[in-house]
Amino acid sequence: MISSEARWGGGVTLLLFILIFLPLVAVLANVVIPGLFFGRVEFQGLNLLGDIFVRPLWRQSLWNSVSLAFGVATLGTVLGGALAMIRAQWDFAVGRLLDVTAWALLIVPSFMLAQGWVLFASRDGLMNQWLGWEWLPTAVFQPSGLVVVMALSKFPLAYLAIVAAMEWNVKQFGQAAQLCGAGPFTVWRTVQLPLLAPSFIAGWTLVFMDTVGDFGLPAALSTVYKFPTLTYSIYSAIYQSPVRFDMAGVLAFYLVLILTVAMALLMLAMRRSRFDFLNARAIKTIKRKPRHAWVLNTIVGVFLLICLGIPIGTSTLFSFMRHAGEGLSIGNLTLEHYFSLFGQNGGDHRLLGYKEGLLHSLLIAAIAAVLSMIIGFVVAYVLAFTESRFKSAIQLFSIVSLAVPGVVLGIGYIFIWNQKWLEPIGLHLYGSPSLLVLSAVAGSIPYAVRMQLGAFASVSGSMLKAAAIQGAGVFDRMTQIVMPLVRQSLLIATLTAFGTSIFDLALASMLQPPNYVLMPLVIDRAFEFGRYGYATAATVVSGGMVVLLIVVLQAAGNWIFRRIDGDRR
Repeated sequence: MISSEARWGGGVTLLLFILIFLPLVAVLANVVIPGLFFGRVEFQGLNLLGDIFVRPLWRQSLWNSVSLAFGVATLGTVLGGALAMIRAQWDFAVGRLLDVTAWALLIVPSFMLAQGWVLFASRDGLMNQWLGWEWLPTAVFQPSGLVVVMALSKFPLAYLAIVAAMEWNVKQFGQAAQLCGAGPFTVWRTVQLPLLAPSFIAGWTLVFMDTVGDFGLPAALSTVYKFPTLTYSIYSAIYQSPVRFDMAGVLAFYLVLILTVAMALLMLAMRRSRFDFLNARAIKTIKRKPRHAWVLNTIVGVFLLICLGIPIGTSTLFSFMRHAGEGLSIGNLTLEHYFSLFGQNGGDHRLLGYKEGLLHSLLIAAIAAVLSMIIGFVVAYVLAFTESRFKSAIQLFSIVSLAVPGVVLGIGYIFIWNQKWLEPIGLHLYGSPSLLVLSAVAGSIPYAVRMQLGAFASVSGSMLKAAAIQGAGVFDRMTQIVMPLVRQSLLIATLTAFGTSIFDLALASMLQPPNYVLMPLVIDRAFEFGRYGYATAATVVSGGMVVLLIVVLQAAGNWIFRRIDGDRR
């Protein structure tokens, strides 16, 4: 039994190392030896790292990424924290809509949200056309404006972290402060807020890391505003002539360094402070009806309309407009952009290949979803039910994937899989759809693992020990005992991986095979070339189709589970 568990642990460790950790090591090694992966071994030490403070583009990219992330993390945490406290304490109608909107903002790709904001606030945008707001482009397309726009889409990370921490409370601390004469604000400032510090720190760190690694916003902004960031400069270095692998490696190194420091600060803050305040007297937070519920509903409703309604609503409106500059009039309304997606009008839009790109993206996402679910299941089993000596390494590799942006993962895959010596053995994967599948699996594994670990916590290990005593091997225990008990989490993990993989613009941009169309790139390039109607129609169709597929597949899975349970009875 021990040797079998060791083989499973060693196998998934090796797999995670190849998929996740090796590409990261390759990126960092390229900084010291720039030609290592292309037959030109030139050891340069760490001198190249200092060039980021000398070369204007490199320096500006670093400054833009760090300053933007600090601003977005701070504002996003303030917004998310305020909304979380309101949601945890008050029962109001728009509260449920707030939860739905938070998850929607997390699922919708950032480049689609950014495109909506560009169409809303640019000089040719909706507000300038309708209301003549000439001040709006200047207000939005500058650093502080970008902070606000990104905070409106990133705040759910902080909101969900903080609202989960407020599910339980210990009232006697606040009551003791009130007995000493403290007012409501003093109780909140000196008691409640310090106790929620870990969730605020976690929320701030999550928003910071997500902003630093974001590729969608700079990709969408490149059409109207020059704001180089580390992620977009890495992409530009790979796709310029000549290719600048040295530049890409250095910028990727600093990107990983920033994310590592952020995670280290989070761990240090948690380790140096004690926040274990929940005890036997803790009670579940009971939400109260607000005295003036309409005020709360109005304020939160308007905020949600700005966060989600502006980008999604603007994109939807543009998808029905024949010419963007003629406004929303009866004569300017059309469905031709939707017809052109599938080549029914014979126009130039067919050259963008949306139908082909959608099929490719659906296929890659489906394969990646199934594979990541299987790998995540095995990883979660090893972590939860075995004593494998590889558990620490497995934890490390799965966590690292959360912190590594798609752009860095993509360049690492180029370094590893674009090697001539791999051709004779059939593993030269660069330039093939297989590499897109592997990269999508690598990006989905950490989510699949964590979703399934939560379900595994409810499975008693005694059942597995009893089965092992009866001679059941590891594979039998996985498939015959654990899998039927956690099948719902397997379905959710698969659907989550599918939804996140299909819209990954960063990996699609870095690893797109020649003459192989992908749906996110079709949308991004149509937007870049000013074909806003086509791009927005593709956004609406793609988003609606993916949501519909997820809903249908989840319903079908639940129906199958009920039928299986009925047959067993």
